[in-house]
Amino acid sequence: MDEKLTNAQRAKVLIEALPYIQRYNNKIIVVKYGGNAMINNELKRAVMGDIVLLSLIGVKVVLVHGGGPEISDTLSKMGKETQFIDGLRVTDKDTAEVVQMVLAGKISKNLVSLIGNMGGRAIGLSGMDGHMIEAEKLRDELGYVGEIVNIDPRPILDVLDKGYIPVVSSIGCDKEGNSYNINADTAASRIAGTLKAESLVSMTDISGLLRDRNDPKSLIPVVNVSEASQLVREGVISGGMIPKVDCCIEAIRRGVKRVFIIDGRVPHSILIETLTDEGIGTMFL
Repeated sequence: MDEKLTNAQRAKVLIEALPYIQRYNNKIIVVKYGGNAMINNELKRAVMGDIVLLSLIGVKVVLVHGGGPEISDTLSKMGKETQFIDGLRVTDKDTAEVVQMVLAGKISKNLVSLIGNMGGRAIGLSGMDGHMIEAEKLRDELGYVGEIVNIDPRPILDVLDKGYIPVVSSIGCDKEGNSYNINADTAASRIAGTLKAESLVSMTDISGLLRDRNDPKSLIPVVNVSEASQLVREGVISGGMIPKVDCCIEAIRRGVKRVFIIDGRVPHSILIETLTDEGIGTMFL
């Protein structure tokens, strides 16, 4: 299929995007970045391009990322076995240092560099910077896996005020200086709620919430928070989707206006969701 647009079609696309550009101008959007879009280099460039474009049209984008596969890969190269309990990585002191190194070091700096190469301006932050994400142990058997106690948004707001895109690694710390591995969905949800963001966009490896998980055409475009418990009872929300949806609901209850679960495997899915009538995933209200 020939995807080249005529000048008239390009103008039509821009005009249709205008109301959305106006809605989000000078507003905060938190993007939780994970899944296949972090691993595939072509998708990674598309995501960073979307974020730069949104920034250039006046949207204040906050990028929150995890990096589970890269952490596992690094631990494997070091000969350290990874153990999970209830889907959470058991994190001893050595593993916590590797998590910090991979997230706040390798991944963060690569994303900051890529945004810069695409014409944007970004600064890497971790939850330890400015004591932004205060945490405590979630459960003793998980080691240094953190539960968020408090979010101090000032480092993020300072970076936004200077015109940069904050790239936030999901690491927390306690008052003794210990670092904690924080679930990136949870971190993004709490940060978005604290910032009273206009939207939280969660990138996943599924197309959204499906009424029938085997039928992509059964996408549920809009979910009201009050409907979520019924969808759990019906089995529509199950397994690994339950904690993701819980994070969406938590963000709404903390003051985020809209939360989207979108398919990060689709190029430019962020732009399709935020700047078009059709959207692409599931919106929580």
